[in-house]
Amino acid sequence: MTDVKFRPLHDRVVVRRVESEEKTAGGIIIPDTAKEKPSEGEIVAVGSGARDDDGDIIQMDVKVGDRILFGKWSGTEIKLNGEDLLIMKESDIMGVVG
Repeated sequence: MTDVKFRPLHDRVVVRRVESEEKTAGGIIIPDTAKEKPSEGEIVAVGSGARDDDGDIIQMDVKVGDRILFGKWSGTEIKLNGEDLLIMKESDIMGVVG
């Protein structure tokens, strides 16, 4: 796992997409142009949390290492240390896997 030298702010997380399978169950190889980007990933960095109306920090429900599901169009793609990652708000996460 790459050590990310980036700290997201507030209620944002940095996510590494989980690689999709290269073949179907029947052994057919899927070309890159036909692959759909997965909506599953692993959290590599988290912010400190959002602030409520009183200024208190609301703790994040996710942590580094969690496998998550997120919407197909969620987040903003970035490149850090040559690796393609996503930054998204915690509210874009649908749930934790496992």
